[in-house]
Parts: sequence; C-alpha cells; structure tokens
Amino acid sequence: MSTLPRIDYEDAFLVDVASPEARSAEQWLRVILEEAPQPVRLRLLSGWRSIGLKSASTSSDESVLGWQIRAGTADFVLVGRNSWIGMPGELLLRRTEHGLLFATFVRFAHPIARMLWAAVQPTHVRTVASLLEDAGRR
Repeated sequence: MSTLPRIDYEDAFLVDVASPEARSAEQWLRVILEEAPQPVRLRLLSGWRSIGLKSASTSSDESVLGWQIRAGTADFVLVGRNSWIGMPGELLLRRTEHGLLFATFVRFAHPIARMLWAAVQPTHVRTVASLLEDAGRR
C-alpha cells in the first residue's frame, strides 16, 4: 500500500481495541497522534524534524500532525512525509476486525539515512508501542 518507490525499513504493530469500527482509520490516526498528550506530541514533532522529515504544507483536513494524507478509505489511511536528507517515510493505519494495524515504511536514499534510522529505530518502536497502547484504552 506504500507509495514509496522502495521500502528499506518496515514494521507493523497490532493493537486490540474494543470497537475498531467506531471510528474511521483517519479518525483513529488522529486520536493516536493528534490527541496524544501535548508533551508527547511535542517530542514527536521534534523527533521527526531531527531526522529530516518535512512537515506537510497542506491544511489540517489533508494532513495528520504534519503527515500528508496520501490515500485512504474508511478502513485504512496512508500518510507520508518527504525528507530533507533522503529518508521519506509513510505510516499506514488499517482497521481490522478486532483492532488496528499500524505500519511504518521508510526509504533510505543515502547510507547516512540508513545509519541515522538505525540509531533512532529503537526509540521509534518504543514510541509507537506506547502510542498504540494508549489508543487501545480509548
């Protein structure tokens, strides 16, 4: 489902939620990212800037916390950010029968991007797991 020409890193997380159909995929992604506590949102935005991700220059209806909406239906939403350093990324959120699937796709255009991602990847995994755990309680 990615629009990246090549995927060099991918991960996926599943989280059980009581009523996945209660919200569209985009609404779930907004809950996860935009309704996170302010200190968490600030850390996300700072972290994304520090690894060279560009914020979407579109309206909030066309983006989710700076991630441009690239595709979507009620059951899935794909958002992406371009990169200043050749490391564009995408996030996919898909509703499942019992919960949510959250996936990350990253492309490395330069060896430096690969090295940078290797350094931040453990923090990425912990952060996504924490965000999804919080969403599972909503």
